[in-house]
Amino acid sequence: MTPELRARVRLTHPIHFLALGFGSGLAPKAPGTFGSLAAFPLIMLCGMVTLPAYITITVIACLLGIYICGKTAEDMQVHDHGAIVWDEIAGMLCVFIAIPLTWDTALLGFVLFRWLDIQKPLLIGWIDQRFTDGLGIMLDDIVAGLVACGLLHIMLYFI
Repeated sequence: MTPELRARVRLTHPIHFLALGFGSGLAPKAPGTFGSLAAFPLIMLCGMVTLPAYITITVIACLLGIYICGKTAEDMQVHDHGAIVWDEIAGMLCVFIAIPLTWDTALLGFVLFRWLDIQKPLLIGWIDQRFTDGLGIMLDDIVAGLVACGLLHIMLYFI
């Protein structure tokens, strides 16, 4: 991130702090991957609550993310800058809806989500190209997370 761009965001600003994934989005390489990894402590904490509570937290993270990511992109004056990784965090929460968290599911869910988020096949790419602002930043990752979740459920059913 250029110094000029870095001057527009502050980790001391609560919205920027969340959008930048608690600072993980400032990684010089692969910020989306680091943002996805930063989701695991939150996923583990949320794994201690009931399924309805987990879903509620995930929905709130997704809805708030529209504002969080949109506001930070506006402040940065760059749409969907790589450092904005709240969308990855919310997407990762979607991946693990009703999935027991083990080393195997964590690794598989992470790889599936990152592949879908990077490659943006079919509907995910269509969404990424057509939506703007905070909704555009969030929606493709939410869909990628839900697709990864569905794939994980299918895999767990047949294994």
